Amino acid sequence: MRRSAVLGGRYVLRSLIGQGGTAEVYCACDRVLEREVAVKLLRQASVEERDRARFADEARLLGRLSHPGLVTVLDAATSDEEPYLVMELVHGPSLADCCRGVALATTRVAAIGAQLAEALRYAHDNGIVHRDVKPANVLLAEDDRALLTDFGIARLLSASTGHTATGTAVGTAAYIAPEQVRGEPVSPATDVYSLGLVLLEALTGERAYDGSPAEAALARLTTPPPMPSTLPAGWRDLLLAMTALDPADRPTTVEAVDSLRRLAAETEPAKPGFTGRTDVGESPATRSTAGSLPGSAVVTAAAGQLRTTGLGAVSRPAGLARRAGLAWRWATAAVLALVLVLGVTLWSNTLSGRPPQRDTPAGVPDRVQKPLQDLHDAVEGDR
Repeated sequence: MRRSAVLGGRYVLRSLIGQGGTAEVYCACDRVLEREVAVKLLRQASVEERDRARFADEARLLGRLSHPGLVTVLDAATSDEEPYLVMELVHGPSLADCCRGVALATTRVAAIGAQLAEALRYAHDNGIVHRDVKPANVLLAEDDRALLTDFGIARLLSASTGHTATGTAVGTAAYIAPEQVRGEPVSPATDVYSLGLVLLEALTGERAYDGSPAEAALARLTTPPPMPSTLPAGWRDLLLAMTALDPADRPTTVEAVDSLRRLAAETEPAKPGFTGRTDVGESPATRSTAGSLPGSAVVTAAAGQLRTTGLGAVSRPAGLARRAGLAWRWATAAVLALVLVLGVTLWSNTLSGRPPQRDTPAGVPDRVQKPLQDLHDAVEGDR
């Protein structure tokens, strides 16, 4: 079926400005109010009932939110043959466009981070966890506002049911929190972790976890991201706290806002010493939507111990000690490793276009068969 040029008799589609796995975003003209808007539409080739339900959820979630740090929803049609969401058009690049291979100034990153943390605080206060905080979902407006967008997989904290099965990892591989990898319940601390990785990437121009998706997933279960020794001490302390393995050890969004505002008031620039790479950024997906890309990692881990990598020595500030040790994680390491490596390999195959292996590999223990099949079904269902 052809895409309508005019939606609802009002919104005239112009140019495609972004696209993700299931949706496209167009620059459009509102003929009634004579202004430019952004219109998000589901891809017609992949519209399924679950996609429609998620789309309707996003419209309702954003419709109840009003904050300077969130992209404003202006209109929506979720029951039409062509469901669409009308939002304010943000003139400016995404954070992913700005920090790909480039380290941004510490004061600028602090200002951006404070705005994002404040927007997340507002969302959390309204019972919503974003679950997909990443550079491509941060838009930098011409008036210096940083806006968070794409609540397509957000979850209500009070929801007992949803469109994702319990125990399923949902989010973008490079920024997913450890509890998301394990398929555990999400909380505001989940967004704090992802924001910490986003800010670290903006400061270095590099993703924190490099390597294959399986390596990235396994690494974040046992080791915080490596912190370049060239970062100011205040930044290292804050980012280590935000990316603590235990959600209970992470600061709240209110605490993060206060810390970031203090850092924004400082004038110390980021020191040279790390090299930006251009092969680890994700494709630009501006103005409201982006696809998920596999994460990456070159982190070595030992229980309760951090080790040095090429990015510099990693140290754990005394005041940020974890409330619980990491030893318990190793008790199930073998099962987790098998499920994650095989499951994320399926994810990687899906993204690269290679046909997935639907049969469970021989030799997989019986107790792992169902989690592995659930992970496979989740990956295939989100294509």
